[in-house]
Amino acid sequence: MTRGTAPSQGTTAEGDATSPFAADGSLRAPAGEISAICAASATELAGAIAARRLSCVEVATAFLDRIDAVNPRHLAIVSLRPRKEILAEAEAADGQVASGVALGPLHGLPIAIKDLSPTRGLTTTFGSPIYRDHVPDFDGLSTARIRAAGAIVIGKTNTPEFGLGSHSFNEVFGTTRNAFDPSRSAGGSSGGAAVALATRMLPVADGSDMGGSLRNPAAFNNVYGLRPSFGRVPSLPAGNVFEASLSTDGPMARTIDDMERLLRVQAGSDPRQPLSAGLPDVSRPTPTGDRPVRIGWLGDLGGHLAFEPGILDTCLAALAAIPDTDTAPADLGFEAERLWHNFVVQRHVAVAGKFGPLFDDPATRGLLKPELQWEIEGGRGLSALDVFAAGETRTAWHLRLLDLFARFDVLALPAAQVWPFPAGWRWPQEIAGRRMDSYHRWMECVAPGTLSGCPVLAMPAGFRDGLAAGLQLIAPHGREADLLALARRREG
Repeated sequence: MTRGTAPSQGTTAEGDATSPFAADGSLRAPAGEISAICAASATELAGAIAARRLSCVEVATAFLDRIDAVNPRHLAIVSLRPRKEILAEAEAADGQVASGVALGPLHGLPIAIKDLSPTRGLTTTFGSPIYRDHVPDFDGLSTARIRAAGAIVIGKTNTPEFGLGSHSFNEVFGTTRNAFDPSRSAGGSSGGAAVALATRMLPVADGSDMGGSLRNPAAFNNVYGLRPSFGRVPSLPAGNVFEASLSTDGPMARTIDDMERLLRVQAGSDPRQPLSAGLPDVSRPTPTGDRPVRIGWLGDLGGHLAFEPGILDTCLAALAAIPDTDTAPADLGFEAERLWHNFVVQRHVAVAGKFGPLFDDPATRGLLKPELQWEIEGGRGLSALDVFAAGETRTAWHLRLLDLFARFDVLALPAAQVWPFPAGWRWPQEIAGRRMDSYHRWMECVAPGTLSGCPVLAMPAGFRDGLAAGLQLIAPHGREADLLALARRREG
């Protein structure tokens, strides 16, 4: 059993470290010249705008200058709107401040929306050459809420084709490169969002997650990514609203206060999404009294998962640095390969159902990447009974989690099984000598969290040789507040 202690101070991101936190408690930024505005948190900027210590034009200009300086190296932001249009919106936002109207929580803050979310009047490619010139006339629900909160949408963040694969490359824009080492992968599919945050091109960013897309890039780029409970952040347009989807929108941030700020904007029930009602408030953690928070360490799932050297140790060290916690080994108590097979089956079904028409059309099939075609073919090879059995397996996993959460407040395991890999790879072919049998098997560690429907927070764990690792924390369904409270202990 490991008792959490106060955070230790680590070295710079370019050296070995057990902590990504600087002496003042802030997350480290990649090396480079950063203005005071771009170095500030979204919460600090929102307060300064409301108090008229900063203008929206000043904030937008600082971030646009930062994008001009940094984005060519990293390719995190795509479809950037003309500066003149953005500054005109910022000026209008300043007018609202001056008039004394009530301001939204993101008023005047620039944001780029993940390129999987429809964005009114702005090119939305989904990372696919099929949609290279696609301009929607509506916003996705999360994007609409972000606009309504006062944010200025300046562009999009890069993503792999239709979000498939935890490596953000596509044939429309190219490859997004890691914030700390541009020769390495940014992860994905919210890779553009994570890099834009880590390099201070954005104060806060949205993302989405089916198979680790909010968690893997957060780990690779030393920021936070939160996969909310199913229903917490409803998504429209949507398919079957009567089932818990594998995919959900969610926030990414450099600080927990910023993450909660964006989560509150994205979250909230919608009558078109029946599973979005009745969840606890995101600011009310479960009381634990005087006892430490009990963390169950799932680790490598009893030897089932392969990890590159140093990742497990780095994540355990990060857990040990969280004050007032007790960490003990937790037995998965469920056949890990059965969980993975269930994830593959349900993903096959979701992808085949959504993208099957593109596969059937001779004009578009050849434009789909091989991994997407493999998913569709897999889905079409399943029977109705296969899909029924997958639902039963997911239910059995839910029941097992109830047993685990009777013993532990939170479960933990690494957010990625590898360190950021070369940007020229499609995906890691092996880990520690074990061959990976699919394009996403190297990210198997995210499957238990996805299938749980529970909130999962990816938080920075540390560095080795200048590359970042991250830690997954899983709480009971609806208990995002518990994860935010635990991460605040690590920040403080």
